[in-house]
Amino acid sequence: MLGISGGVDSSVAALLLQQAGHQVEGLFMQNWEEDDRSGPCTTDADRKDAVAVCGRLGIPFHARNFAAEYWDGVFEHFLAEYRAGRTPNPDVLCNREIKFKTFLDEAHALGAEKIATGHYARVDFHEGRHRLLRAVDAAKDQSYFLHALGQRQLAATLFPLGEIEKPRVRELAREAALPTHAKKDSTGICFIGERDFRSFLAQYIPARPGEMRTPEGELIGEHQGVMYYTLGQRNGLGIGGRHGAGSEAWYVVGKDVPANVLYIAQGGENRWLYSQRLQTEMPNWIAGVAPAAHFRCTARTRYRQLDQACVVDVRGDGLEVRFDEPQRAVTPGQSVVFYDHEVCLGGAVIAATDAPYGGLLPAFTPSPTIPAREPPSRV
Repeated sequence: MLGISGGVDSSVAALLLQQAGHQVEGLFMQNWEEDDRSGPCTTDADRKDAVAVCGRLGIPFHARNFAAEYWDGVFEHFLAEYRAGRTPNPDVLCNREIKFKTFLDEAHALGAEKIATGHYARVDFHEGRHRLLRAVDAAKDQSYFLHALGQRQLAATLFPLGEIEKPRVRELAREAALPTHAKKDSTGICFIGERDFRSFLAQYIPARPGEMRTPEGELIGEHQGVMYYTLGQRNGLGIGGRHGAGSEAWYVVGKDVPANVLYIAQGGENRWLYSQRLQTEMPNWIAGVAPAAHFRCTARTRYRQLDQACVVDVRGDGLEVRFDEPQRAVTPGQSVVFYDHEVCLGGAVIAATDAPYGGLLPAFTPSPTIPAREPPSRV
């Protein structure tokens, strides 16, 4: 059962599965109810494209509405995180709760033995366990968003696009005359669409204006609500030129949610944005267990970031991570995802950092020194 989205990636995934001899059926997921308040989502157009692709390939088409499950499992958490002043990543939660849980269960109910999606990632079986691997196309790799999966999900999943690059996907779609071959890739979050993010969020979390101050305490202006901003943000602060302040742009460097104060500083590389340590919530290890209680690997704290060398300590209630080099704008609510070369080990939600406004707990105990440039150990 292929998750058919109406985009070119899932269309070519269906084509490749069919060419490989699989009996393929497509299931279109509606994860959001459109109304005047929620605004423009492309569900109707995407569904029509999905139907057209299935018709072109001669495979059965199914559709299910998972909007209630999405609201309960993803969107309510999304809102709660913003109310707490954090910046969540709904794609990670959607994969765990909807695409590889609700969808997987529905596919099994419809008689499917496995599911497939158009994600750019790979799965293999090594030493008795399934592993999540980076895609061959590094620019499109989506393993970061899939780090919350486990053995049950990976054992039941195929990623047909993991071994090919995006330009070839477009070529295959044209060669097969798939109606989605020239369709633009979707970006962002469907339920927000093309609208201003702050305007969307204000429909669910009312504005609560407060002070914008520098770390030194100087009052600079007024914000509309600390939940509308994220660390490292430059645009949307509404700060014009200030006498004696210089020409450098202003950036968000911290949020005091209880006091409703937004802290800002000038310069994209200012010291207030940098941290070298972070703490996480409980992690998910794709293998089911941590590689070790204390180990070296590389990690990303945001999608498309280059891998950063670090040391990981497994604690009872989460992880302590120390990077070899300071990291810019590491943001609570986002995910830190760990890698051993091409293997995605798992990840966790970032709870705090040692940036000046990062909220890192003082109980951090440095781990025994490991050589800074030692390559990640094979797991």
